[in-house]
Amino acid sequence: MSDLFTPEAFSDSSGGPLYVQLHRRIADAIASGRLKPGDNLPPERDLAAMSGLSRVTIRKGVEALVASGQLVQKRGSGTFVAPQVERLEQALSLLTSFTEDMERRGRRVESRWIARGLQSPAPEEVMALGLGANDLVARLERVRMSDGVPLAIERASLPATVLPDPDAVDRSLYALLEARGKRPVRAVQRISAANLIARDADLLGVPPGVAGLRIERVSYLPNGQVVEFTRSLYRGDAYDFAVELKLSPEAERPPT
Repeated sequence: MSDLFTPEAFSDSSGGPLYVQLHRRIADAIASGRLKPGDNLPPERDLAAMSGLSRVTIRKGVEALVASGQLVQKRGSGTFVAPQVERLEQALSLLTSFTEDMERRGRRVESRWIARGLQSPAPEEVMALGLGANDLVARLERVRMSDGVPLAIERASLPATVLPDPDAVDRSLYALLEARGKRPVRAVQRISAANLIARDADLLGVPPGVAGLRIERVSYLPNGQVVEFTRSLYRGDAYDFAVELKLSPEAERPPT
């Protein structure tokens, strides 16, 4: 590993700022496999001695890699190459649950419950679910995991008339709703970028501030009743969302 950080490696003045060169050199080593998941980087003072770079430059380059999720820092242990997470492609044209998505891939599904119960609705839940002032909402908050890797935080809200017993949800909310004849048949989803705050990053096992995907879903029964309002946070390094696009019917018509 020491040959990655020789003074000669940073002697090209046209390569940009030194911390950028260090960032690029470590990132390239991770991408090529020279640095593998779990490898421990030398301490900051040792990197400075090997490379001839200042400790400020070392710190700046390493912090950028931690922020991007390529390195992780463990208090009292050092800086390590982050574990690699298999990227999953998720189709946006299908209304499926997390459990169904993972089982279709042959992966083991787990949940770590954070909270669940019946509560008075927040204003956004009243609006999304069409609730009255005295109605209750069932809230489910959990970390969704596949093969032991945390992938998403799911915060679901349902009218208490649909789910009066939140503790009845086991592995799959949609499986329970289907058994009760309350499974949604269509949904509207909105996806936006998010930088994970410290609490959410800790739940997902990634550094604070890394990129994530925020997905807000409102789901409907066949009669048009809103049955689910879910806000999820997905790891940005683990998911690609894909959707098939087609020409509009007007564009497909031959010119007359």
